[in-house]
Amino acid sequence: MSHKSSKEIRKVNISSSLESEDISLETTIPTDDVSSSEEREGAVKITKQLIERKELLHNLQLLKIELSQKNLMIDNLKAEYLTKIEELEEKLNDAIHQKQLLSLRLDSQLALQQEDARKHQALMKQEMETILLRQKQLEETNHQLRERAGDIRRSLRDLELTDDCYEKLKSLPEDQLSIPEYVSIRFYEVVHSLRKELSDLQMKKESLSEELSGYKSQLKCLSESYEDERRNRSELEVRCQRLTLELADTKQMIQQGDYRQENYDKVKCERDVFEHELSELRRKYEILEVSHKAQAKERNDLSKELATIQQSLSLLQKDKDYLNRQNMELSVRCAHEEDRFERLQIQLEDAKKAREEMYEKYVASRDHYKTEYEKKLHEELEQIRLKTNQEIEQLRSTSKEMYERENRNLREARDNAVAEKERAVTAEKDALRKYDQLLEQ
Repeated sequence: MSHKSSKEIRKVNISSSLESEDISLETTIPTDDVSSSEEREGAVKITKQLIERKELLHNLQLLKIELSQKNLMIDNLKAEYLTKIEELEEKLNDAIHQKQLLSLRLDSQLALQQEDARKHQALMKQEMETILLRQKQLEETNHQLRERAGDIRRSLRDLELTDDCYEKLKSLPEDQLSIPEYVSIRFYEVVHSLRKELSDLQMKKESLSEELSGYKSQLKCLSESYEDERRNRSELEVRCQRLTLELADTKQMIQQGDYRQENYDKVKCERDVFEHELSELRRKYEILEVSHKAQAKERNDLSKELATIQQSLSLLQKDKDYLNRQNMELSVRCAHEEDRFERLQIQLEDAKKAREEMYEKYVASRDHYKTEYEKKLHEELEQIRLKTNQEIEQLRSTSKEMYERENRNLREARDNAVAEKERAVTAEKDALRKYDQLLEQ
């Protein structure tokens, strides 16, 4: 750039010297009185000088155009440097704002973590207290339930009730009843309902047996009537066959001669009689067949009903046997349960003694385990506290390193921006200085 500017300055100096010479020539030429040869030579010189002058003027105009272009370039560079400086200042302000936000965020996170650690410690302490209270409550309820179970076992005896006792106890509300009375009421209701069902089943069995005997007698009568009708039917069938044979013989006789003309009236009367008898026999046959089908159907229905009645009777017999067997089993079981209850009473006494001994051992072991548990809990809490302190220190160190690193990066960015700004300012000053020199030239 400096070399080009020195060349342009030389060109400007040459053009200015040529212009001054041209002006001096123009002023001196018309005043001299010379000969014609000298005038021609002077005219040739003048034309050459004019050509050179035009060339110099053209070069001067080109230089002026280049100078205006250079001025525009300088203005553009100045605007670009100004925009860069503004952008760098905005970035610096953004970095400072982000640094402040990060510091505030880190402080809030530290405060939240400390608060969470305190809350967690408080919750752990509260949970331990609730667990201990719950353990004590469960031990007390277990003791009460064992005592109550012993009382219930002792009270569950002699569950049989009379009707008067049942009515008296049933009239009382359930809240006022004791457990043995309530159990005896339920036992009486179940047994009484089973006894009622047994009596109903026996009555039903008797009625069904009576119906079965009636159905058997009806079946016997129907079978006898059926046999009579069957015999009548067989007789009618024989008669019908005989009549059909006679009819065939008469037809054969009619075919043999003039028997039809001689005995027409007789044959017609016999035919009418036979047709009437045949229609009567057919009608009786149809009636007998219908009655036979109805009787067969009724017999099938009666046999089915008899089978169902026999099945229900067998089921009732089985139910009766089952109920008797169950009653015997319940009585045997009741006796076994009484023996077992006595044995369990003895075992309960032994268990009470063993329980007292185990309770003493349990109290001693509980105190021992409690001390060990408290010691272990204290150690774990101390480890948790140390771990949280270490984590907090690590967070502080990491946040401090992060802040230092960000501050160092921001300082370097600021120094770079300042250096770039100084370079831009020096370049701007150099450009302005060159611009002033060019303007002066």
